[in-house]
Amino acid sequence: MKRELVEGFSDFERRRVEELLARAPRLSERWPALYPVSVWVHRARRRLQWWLHPSRWATNRAGGSLPVRIIQHSSLLRRQLGADEVDLQDNKIVNLRLASANVDGLLIRPGETFSFNRTVGNCTARKGYVTGMRLRNGEAISGVGGGLCQLGNLIHWLALHSDLTVVERSEHSFDPFPDKGRVLPWGTGVSIVYNYVDLVLRNDTDTTFRLSVTVGDKYLEGELRADRPQPRSYKVYAASERFFHAHGEYFRTNQLRRRVIDKATGNQIGDELVRENCALVKYLPTDVDIIELAA
Repeated sequence: MKRELVEGFSDFERRRVEELLARAPRLSERWPALYPVSVWVHRARRRLQWWLHPSRWATNRAGGSLPVRIIQHSSLLRRQLGADEVDLQDNKIVNLRLASANVDGLLIRPGETFSFNRTVGNCTARKGYVTGMRLRNGEAISGVGGGLCQLGNLIHWLALHSDLTVVERSEHSFDPFPDKGRVLPWGTGVSIVYNYVDLVLRNDTDTTFRLSVTVGDKYLEGELRADRPQPRSYKVYAASERFFHAHGEYFRTNQLRRRVIDKATGNQIGDELVRENCALVKYLPTDVDIIELAA
């Protein structure tokens, strides 16, 4: 169902839609031979940033569990996609096992910073990573180490339910698949590209946190624990979810928010805006209201 937008189109939604419509192909997209050069430049810039602005990186791991469970979550390893993508999904699980082994048991102590890329490292064939599914410009492609965004998504979801601070998180600019079987709110995912597109968490509290990640038969399983109780709990949800149609393209927007609960009283003491999301939709939206944007 389509209806024309009369009011309520936020400045963020208008700006992001205009940016996505006006997006010109990058040089490396117009001349693919330049892509390795572009990657080298981005990686060099990130290494320089790490050198100029050093952090206390979370590097220590502990075999034993911490006493307080903050949150536990599992995400399905295989989703219903095309038959030609079955092998890529199987390979994704191989990659997730290798990467999860680097994260499992990691402690994030007070004052420390977690970096997905520094913890997992560069996922190369030499390390045993295989060709899995990756997203590039909203299209599913094959690439060595593909599928690790699912691990980033899980860690980000765990962090959102804690007092950890999300310092850096890049989302996909495209919504590639319909919501069939979706469990988490749209817009909580992250994009990971070694080493310049990262998920970074900082511990600004007096609490030590421990990440636990394992790959089961059906699910990628994650847990965040702490050495002491948190005074607050969080309920993460999506609000103001809308689909727009403009200039032949479809867009999806929402707000990612979280309710803050005082654990001592059970009362809600806050409602925080985590992030506003806007993405170009790569499929035909059905069974949703679509707002027509006037030219």
